[in-house]
Amino acid sequence: MNSMPKSTNLNIRLDKELKEQADKLFKKLGLNMSSAINLFLTQSVKEQGIPFLITDKKPTKKLQKALQEADAIASGKKETKSYTNFEELLKDLDK
Repeated sequence: MNSMPKSTNLNIRLDKELKEQADKLFKKLGLNMSSAINLFLTQSVKEQGIPFLITDKKPTKKLQKALQEADAIASGKKETKSYTNFEELLKDLDK
């Protein structure tokens, strides 16, 4: 008696760059594409839905601007003032 599970093939079309990025990620995680897709499908069946939140929410313009500013600060493109203590910060805020 053969106890091996039956398998089938699944052919999908996807963006070449997306596939390359996914292959690279899965390799870091010790997986191949087939294993990763099997994990996704297994978890979907177990959860009876997509195993992660899917939304169409986009950041507000205010948040986008704040994120751009944070990137500029992190990359050194924008200088910021620093404080040596909390009192110094409070004095500056009162100005």
